[in-house]
Amino acid sequence: MNWRITVGFVVLCLGLLGVLARGFGSNPREVPFMLKGQAAPPFTLKALDSGMRVTSEQLKGRPMVINFWASWCGPCKMEHPVLEWGAREFGGQAQFLGVVFEDTEDNARQFLARMGASFPQLIDQNSGVAVAYGVAGVPETYFIDAQGIIRGKHVGPIDPESMAQWIRELSASAPSAKQ
Repeated sequence: MNWRITVGFVVLCLGLLGVLARGFGSNPREVPFMLKGQAAPPFTLKALDSGMRVTSEQLKGRPMVINFWASWCGPCKMEHPVLEWGAREFGGQAQFLGVVFEDTEDNARQFLARMGASFPQLIDQNSGVAVAYGVAGVPETYFIDAQGIIRGKHVGPIDPESMAQWIRELSASAPSAKQ
């Protein structure tokens, strides 16, 4: 009887070690989500500066970097200079878009007046687009290839190295890169 308890205990410990090793071996910034590899949900949003409607259909055929943010979000303030840099550095390779999440237009405008706004900013009035994309909180940045497929997302403030790596990956998946 003792050997059965010992074997059971050993099996339980090995299983627990396996679970822990798998969890500690993963990157906490890599949040699995169901939309990876799927077509990006279509959207129609209002541009913060002009009030004009912007649709995903209008932007088709070019990689997109979509960042969900809010003026009240501390990590968004830290991240914004990286997005500004990314839009200047890689704007020829991908369309950068900011999507204001759970915030007022006035607060978003004040934030951008202080921090800069070198790429289009859109208002997600009722958070419908955020829900469609599976946004859990801000900041979150989505990377969509020229065919409209979500290649990945970055949760939390993005750093320059991660931004550059994602742009390289989007460029590698572009039709001209495969010819």
